[in-house]
Amino acid sequence: MTNIKEKLRRIFSHDIGIDLGTANTLVYLRGRGIVINEPSVVAVNQKTGQVVAVGAEAKAMLGRTPAHISAIRPLVDGVISDFEVTEEMLAYLLGKAQESSRKILAPRVVVGVPSGITSVEIRAVRDAARNAGAGMVHIVEEPMAAAIGMRLPIHDPVGSMVVDIGGGTSDIAVLSLGGVVRAKNLRVAGDRFNQDIISYVRNQFKILIGEKTAEAVKFVATALIPEGDTLEARVKGRDLVTGLPREVIITDADIREALSASIEALVLGIREVLETTPPEVIADVIERGIFLAGGGALLHGLPELLESELNIPIHVASDPLSAVARGTGVILEDIEKFRDILIENEDDLPQKI
Repeated sequence: MTNIKEKLRRIFSHDIGIDLGTANTLVYLRGRGIVINEPSVVAVNQKTGQVVAVGAEAKAMLGRTPAHISAIRPLVDGVISDFEVTEEMLAYLLGKAQESSRKILAPRVVVGVPSGITSVEIRAVRDAARNAGAGMVHIVEEPMAAAIGMRLPIHDPVGSMVVDIGGGTSDIAVLSLGGVVRAKNLRVAGDRFNQDIISYVRNQFKILIGEKTAEAVKFVATALIPEGDTLEARVKGRDLVTGLPREVIITDADIREALSASIEALVLGIREVLETTPPEVIADVIERGIFLAGGGALLHGLPELLESELNIPIHVASDPLSAVARGTGVILEDIEKFRDILIENEDDLPQKI
């Protein structure tokens, strides 16, 4: 009977995986892979309350909107800060994912969330997804989903360490036997790096730049370990003294100095997790290495820096940006196999350090 119900559900409903990120939201459609990768931004008309744009179109409006239009990022540090706008964004993304092949029943959805999330925040994610049109909603922690997306043996008696550096948070987790052995959630990630660059340019060059400019500079001029050639990026902003536009050149040495405190906090967070991990699991981590996922893993020189600081091999996922979304897709292929790792209620929340 169960098999018949499952076949009917697949015929009449979609299975959808969502990596609900602070910077970007990815949507995985079963049978087709990742069909949407959009910035987590929504533009709202304040006069009418209507949504003007979602995703890339809304992100292009950041810092450029008139007074009556607000470009909002509804997720802060990986959790919902504006419930209604998040609901609108999810409704848009679910509709877009299913528009090519409408089905009768509401979709079954697996949503990836940060490891530091509370029961109240989980309820908000579940309610937002249901109000946006989802049927059954399953919640999975992002480091676990990333590990599944990287095809790590999470159900085996072998320790695996995953560091998922996203936009709002960095999730550090040691996994074994289908569970979280130790985990820590840091508010040190892509957004923090952007703010570090903005503050550094303001303090050192007396120029005010925007978040989009800081993000562009981060990926063009970052070299966390000095190399032979100097990396440079031209930065345009408003001179804080004269109030006029001005352009300066930022080097990789400037970026290293700007990010030094945040990178140190990330290293200390990983060390703290390692220090509290059981010896047998630590032995597995030393042998197998640490696996990086998320957009932060693409920072030039970060894997080499972590390896030199921790004396543990560092491996970057083949496509770190989509590791969590791919993990939700694997879970959708066999929900029952991964039932034990899904967060269905408060008792399923692992203890954090």
